[in-house]
Amino acid sequence: MKLVFAGTPEVAVPALDALIASDRHEVAAVVTRPDAPAGRGRRLVASPVAERAEEAGIEVLKPVRPRDEDFLARLREISPDCCPVVAYGALLPKVALDVPARGWVNLHFSLLPAWRGAAPVQHAVMAGDEVTGASTFLIEEGLDSGPVYGVLTEEVRPTDTSGDLLTRLAFAGAGLLAATMDGIEDGTLHAVPQPVEGVTLAPKISVEDAQVQWSAPALRVDRVVRGCTPAPGAWTLFRGERLKLVQAVPVLDRTDLAPGELSVGKNNVYAGTGSHAVELLWVQPQGKKPMRAADWARGVRIAHGELLGL
Repeated sequence: MKLVFAGTPEVAVPALDALIASDRHEVAAVVTRPDAPAGRGRRLVASPVAERAEEAGIEVLKPVRPRDEDFLARLREISPDCCPVVAYGALLPKVALDVPARGWVNLHFSLLPAWRGAAPVQHAVMAGDEVTGASTFLIEEGLDSGPVYGVLTEEVRPTDTSGDLLTRLAFAGAGLLAATMDGIEDGTLHAVPQPVEGVTLAPKISVEDAQVQWSAPALRVDRVVRGCTPAPGAWTLFRGERLKLVQAVPVLDRTDLAPGELSVGKNNVYAGTGSHAVELLWVQPQGKKPMRAADWARGVRIAHGELLGL
């Protein structure tokens, strides 16, 4: 099939690579979000998908909105058979969905209908799911509600951050998306409607959502830290300034600390929760680089009974 691939961040690159490598399909063009400011200089930088497409000599389309007439005209001109999508980052209007004969097929990082929305992997980690996965489905106008072509499952490991899990799903999902294109092309794969039961939503995680509540149980604190790593980053307040929590682990045998109360040993930093303590392993003070929590604690000279949080 002639394909137009839509995607933006680094997590979409493995799927693009898999389709470029396919001897059954042609990636005629790539659709991605416009260049965005990045770094201290805030200079405009192309998306990882745009950079990879340019390396491969593939035409790159960067519409401000996917309903822009210039973009739609070029899409009709290319006349793709199918448009595979991975984390494109913009809603596709019906006028764009109607262009490819076999539709737009999205690789979504959850087992649909669970975790429909922008942040399925983060929500799976924060909810304590033991198994998640990826699904390919035909995009409709609803939110991740279209019929499903294929799925794969992936174990959520006890120490997984959302970044760890998403990386594994990106590479496994690349194979699933390529296989889905093959099955659509040869007629062996047909989309099946999603169940009406089991729908959960996964909206984007805000900075406010990533604030650690020390009155919550230690397992909840652990999940929030892992689920919000690397972005937006779990955080708390210390002496009125934000302190990012990069890594923290529950300590099941310590229950003597009040929620948010700090206890510092020679090489350990503990914080109380609503159940047992967590050990802070890595933190990032405001305006600084990540550092070992023990080094941070030595530098700030924590007083006895000092608290994290409000």
